[in-house]
Amino acid sequence: MCETLTKMNNKISYLLNVVRYLHRCNPVPRPSAPTSKRVVQSGRYGNRLENVNCRKLLLNAFPSLHGSPLRFLSKKADFFGAGDEVRQEKSREAVVSEQAPQSSLELEKLEGDAQSFRVKALLDQNEPFFNRLQKCTCPSDVLDLASESAVSIKQFTNCITTMWKLLRNMSEDQRCYEKRLVFEHPAFVRLCQQLLRDSRRMTRGDLVFSLHAVVNLGVPQNTLLVQTLLRVCQEKLNQLDNRCMSVLATTLAGMDEDKNVSALQAGLQLLVEQRIPSVRDIFILQNLMKCMGKDAPVFLKKKLEMAVLREIDHLTYRNAQRVFLSLVAMNYCSIPILNACSEKIQENIHDAPFWQLILILEACHNLQYRNIKLFSAVADYINSVVCLLDKRQIILFLSAFETLGFQPSELMGFLAEKVTEDSEFLDLKSLLIVLRVYSRLNYVPRGQHHLFYETLHSCLNKYLPQISNAELLKAVYSLCILGYLPRRALDQLLEKDNFEELVSGDLYKEKREMMLHCVRTCMELDSPSFTKPAFVPTENFSSLVSVNLRKAREALLELLGDENMFRQNIQLPYEYHIDFEIWMDSDRKKVLPVTATDNHADISVQRLAFLFVPLSAFCLGTTHPQGKLAMKKRHLSTLGYHVILVLNKKFQELTNEGKLSSRELGQSFEVTISSTVGSWPASKH
Repeated sequence: MCETLTKMNNKISYLLNVVRYLHRCNPVPRPSAPTSKRVVQSGRYGNRLENVNCRKLLLNAFPSLHGSPLRFLSKKADFFGAGDEVRQEKSREAVVSEQAPQSSLELEKLEGDAQSFRVKALLDQNEPFFNRLQKCTCPSDVLDLASESAVSIKQFTNCITTMWKLLRNMSEDQRCYEKRLVFEHPAFVRLCQQLLRDSRRMTRGDLVFSLHAVVNLGVPQNTLLVQTLLRVCQEKLNQLDNRCMSVLATTLAGMDEDKNVSALQAGLQLLVEQRIPSVRDIFILQNLMKCMGKDAPVFLKKKLEMAVLREIDHLTYRNAQRVFLSLVAMNYCSIPILNACSEKIQENIHDAPFWQLILILEACHNLQYRNIKLFSAVADYINSVVCLLDKRQIILFLSAFETLGFQPSELMGFLAEKVTEDSEFLDLKSLLIVLRVYSRLNYVPRGQHHLFYETLHSCLNKYLPQISNAELLKAVYSLCILGYLPRRALDQLLEKDNFEELVSGDLYKEKREMMLHCVRTCMELDSPSFTKPAFVPTENFSSLVSVNLRKAREALLELLGDENMFRQNIQLPYEYHIDFEIWMDSDRKKVLPVTATDNHADISVQRLAFLFVPLSAFCLGTTHPQGKLAMKKRHLSTLGYHVILVLNKKFQELTNEGKLSSRELGQSFEVTISSTVGSWPASKH
């Protein structure tokens, strides 16, 4: 009889705690004193309930007493695992014991027994559920698990996030198929309804991760579920920790703009500004940088930059890759951060997969970041594993290097050899990339370069029936830059209908006209039948003369002693222009006076053309001219000039802040000419 009463009292005590919990979560507007009185009376007279039928009635009225206690966790509790849930239950029991009158020591003992029962039930149910959840291999398995029994808030949020993690690791086709199965599964609707109903009772971690998973699963943004989660995130924004803030920022970055998203982004930006000094995790910082985007104010970008620099000593290889992309997303070029990331990438470059190196090179282009050591390290690594790469992968690397103006000569030589051996792998897109890369970087394969050009020309002829006029112009332009005239492609390009289509369109008209002009110039100047015309160059006196040219004029005056010994700002046919022109005799022992009446075709006169060119006209880190400059130099040689290239930056360093007098500048200029020409008459000094 005593054992029966003990079991009955345990169940009644558990019932009393449930009633108290329901009363606290859903308070009834009535005086508190009578309620407490009834609770105490129920506990006081519990030992007198000896009627078996009464006990059955109570148990049938609350069948959930046999189930999981998880559903009775407090709405305001923040929990992240089974251990946290146990601690929340303990703290809740402490609050209940303070609010309820202590009628007897026996009641306290019974409540302690009930607490032990609940903790055991909580652990017993949670552990097998999460073990089974980890074994799911597809989202449908997760939904099947969720449909077997009622799940708690913590469990269904884990179901949602697990579904997204499984989808994320699938291929594109498989992901589309699995998403369709998810939306057709009846348990998914039930999970979404429960998520909508319990959104305000969720912890901050469950809230932001659920929003992230729901959005990435493909639930439409204009649904009540997504909009409700956005509103709840607004309400709990100040409660988010740094990790939750990072997840929320990532989610918003992939959503379309609407009122709730805009409001949440504005609030998040203010929160980020306040929290930046407290963030010590580079992963979180790079997420915030990426999500703040290009529209973030400059002062916020600088704060994020300083926060990353504070933690730069803890930079890992993976973080270095992500920071590159985050700076691109923020459109902010931080040289100290990029230098540190570059060093980390160079140290671990052998661990970098193919696509990550491509992304890093593209990021450098977008940020206008030029690091020759990084580019050389990437090129050397690709050269070391080039036999393991597909030819199209090599083409992608060359395309990325081309946008940077960097010439990986060994890699380009390898591909040129493979193209010459067998060009069947070149489709039209790959062919256009190869032509663009080799023409811009002005790479001429050693040895059988004519065979290489012939092979490219044959590939182009194969695609002539299907190529568009715009693509044909690009291909012909690239071959002409290299000094090769593709006759059959030229004939098709210059057909009346095709030519009129190119010059009539408004889109990219100026660029097309420039390319057509270069093609026509190459057709004349690179043709074997070309003869130098007897023309007289015109001197163009312009008021807009750069500082470098003014300084160069002073140096030449100091060096030659007379204005008649050189000419400045010369305009040639084919729209070519040279900065200075000097005449010498055929033996290069004497500088001759320049007169407009002299015959330009006189073979006894050696003409020097000085071109002041920017550093960007050369391949990065070298003095190797890029395609258009190389073409101009070739054409000026055809017109009878010996071309001397003068770097703007180098000449500016000589003249910067008046470091050199006119006399010293003239002597320095003389050394430059002598090193290029080979011999130069002694100056008047």
